[in-house]
Amino acid sequence: MVPDFLPGNHLTLLNSGAEYFPALLQAISTARHEVHLESYIFEDDATGRAVVGAMAEAARRGVTVRVLVDGFGARDFAARLLPVLVAAGVQALVYRPDIARFRLRRHRLRRLHRKLVVVDGEVAFVGGINVIDDTDARQQMPPRYDYAVRVEGPLLIPVQQAMRRLWELVLWAKLNRRYRLPKAAQHARQARGEQTAAFVVRDNIRHRRDIEQAYLDAIATAREDILLANAYFLPGRRFRRALRDAAKRGVRVLVVLQGQVEYPLLHYATQALYGQLLGAGIRIFEYRRSFLHAKVAVIDQHWATVGSSNIDPFSLLLAREANVVVKDAAFAAELRRSLRQAMQEGACELPVASWRQLPWASRLLHWGSYYLLRLLVGIAGYGGKR
Repeated sequence: MVPDFLPGNHLTLLNSGAEYFPALLQAISTARHEVHLESYIFEDDATGRAVVGAMAEAARRGVTVRVLVDGFGARDFAARLLPVLVAAGVQALVYRPDIARFRLRRHRLRRLHRKLVVVDGEVAFVGGINVIDDTDARQQMPPRYDYAVRVEGPLLIPVQQAMRRLWELVLWAKLNRRYRLPKAAQHARQARGEQTAAFVVRDNIRHRRDIEQAYLDAIATAREDILLANAYFLPGRRFRRALRDAAKRGVRVLVVLQGQVEYPLLHYATQALYGQLLGAGIRIFEYRRSFLHAKVAVIDQHWATVGSSNIDPFSLLLAREANVVVKDAAFAAELRRSLRQAMQEGACELPVASWRQLPWASRLLHWGSYYLLRLLVGIAGYGGKR
């Protein structure tokens, strides 16, 4: 489906939790009518408790507050944080509760991976930042690196509509009539700026390929450069071919990937693709200063995206995701500068020669991980070919 680009928006790029959470808490603390939040992870830590406190306080002063979290990513939410919210009058639901935690059943990986917030129908947040502390004292490294966008203007309409549809769907699945939504309030969505953007989602019904197709369309028309940063990168054949074709026609293609080993199977599976990509002239940088959780890209001088979707089978084939796609030179330039700075401070470029001369044991580890991961994805709910 072709994205519906809407003009007249004001978009603010937020770099990691240090910028995102103060903006989010400020919006919640000044809410007058409604707060609606979706998150994959909602942790019982200092950040999670701060957000819970702000939402509980909003509910106590008469604001309607709704929270939807994923049953796998926020598996401890119901036991630890839900009672506090319910006691304050917050409406909270869990998407696909993770009942059989240690059993890989079909559809297990069809998760709610979106990170969305709408406040009063006037301000929205779209991005990849979960409700969790950016830093982990056990890791002894700088904060996670990620992005979100604060949105004002007409783009609020599709964001709010998507969140309302999913809330109603979860209510229907749970046979829950208690938290039914009232008729949507008709707020004036006047222009708040001069930026044009689209809200793009991925689900398992009408929008299965929308986010991936938005990337592919932009890559196909790239003429100068592609700068892509992604935490978990395991693209299918079409996506890899699009990047190789762009490099072949002279486009500078730079890919910034996770350098820290967070999930070993996915990490080594991704490295199985390095030789192919490097051989096509694509430059690969591993971000090693901290955990890279960014899901963003800048193409040429005008196209950019920020969101929750990784370029891997879990995001592109299984999970519910949401991205903002922006056609604006100033926004693209700001994101590019931010990414370039992060690369200078914490990324290392991989030399082509070293990946052409890997010992057989390393190759076996990489390709064994790759095929095992593809098998697990098929078992978990996707059996189609890419």
